[in-house]
Amino acid sequence: MTRHSPSESHTTLTRERTSVTFWGVRGSLAAPGEATRRIGGNTSCVEVRRGDASLIFDAGTGLRACGEALMREAPRDLHLFLSHLHWDHIQGFPFFGPAYVPGRPLMVHGPCVPEVLRETLETQMRAPNFPVRFADLRSAVSLWGTSPGLIKHVGDFCVRAEALNHPGGVFAYRVESDDAVVVYSTDHEHGTDADERLIALAKDADLLIYDAMYTPEEYRGEAGPSRVGWGHSTFEEAARVATAAGVKQLVLFHHDPSRSDDQVDALVDRARALFPCTLAAREGLRLHPGEGYPELHTRVA
Repeated sequence: MTRHSPSESHTTLTRERTSVTFWGVRGSLAAPGEATRRIGGNTSCVEVRRGDASLIFDAGTGLRACGEALMREAPRDLHLFLSHLHWDHIQGFPFFGPAYVPGRPLMVHGPCVPEVLRETLETQMRAPNFPVRFADLRSAVSLWGTSPGLIKHVGDFCVRAEALNHPGGVFAYRVESDDAVVVYSTDHEHGTDADERLIALAKDADLLIYDAMYTPEEYRGEAGPSRVGWGHSTFEEAARVATAAGVKQLVLFHHDPSRSDDQVDALVDRARALFPCTLAAREGLRLHPGEGYPELHTRVA
């Protein structure tokens, strides 16, 4: 897929650089504690922004802090893209502050028809699971379906979805602007023809965010039970995809909740032997894709 060229109307937006902020980086289950304090314990939530648009990928527990930051700013064009509907990727939605602001537009894009998306979000907010109903949200929530290959234009961004390999299905997203290409690929298990679709989706991207939940030894069952069929990948496969796609920078994501910060660091060291421009996603990390490695990495205040 070629880099998107904004339309004439898009060029009137603020020429803010594309930024990527990590609000939640763990997989399966939130894991707060001393062993995860530096990397972070919240589940998946990544924000890509430029101009007036804020694109949020997944609504894990990291979405709460993302919402708090957004509430301190002027209103933005908010779009929430869900990779799939497993609990660790939607459980932060009831705690998303902007969803309670009367009349504030909030577009939610799911990997399914809008009716299924609504039923899923409503169900997790029904009694006895939660005291506030989906119908009680005060924002102007609109629900949109997404399908493989569908391209959506949001502000300066062009967003394309692709179906990958995970129990129940999952979408990866390619986000393009005229200054950067970012690919968000979580909850993908390698070893099927979906790998080639991902390589094509990530072609020449500035930044690839990839599910590296397991070590190769864990995946094969050499360290504990085999993880084959569990729906996740390894840092080794992340490096292979990044190399094949010609991406500039790789970010390991969806860290196992049982893995300590020091153990995540060890995985990064192993991954860098295969793909040198690799780092681990950590909460508060903000990147400006395409503008150098690693000097321009900053933390959110």
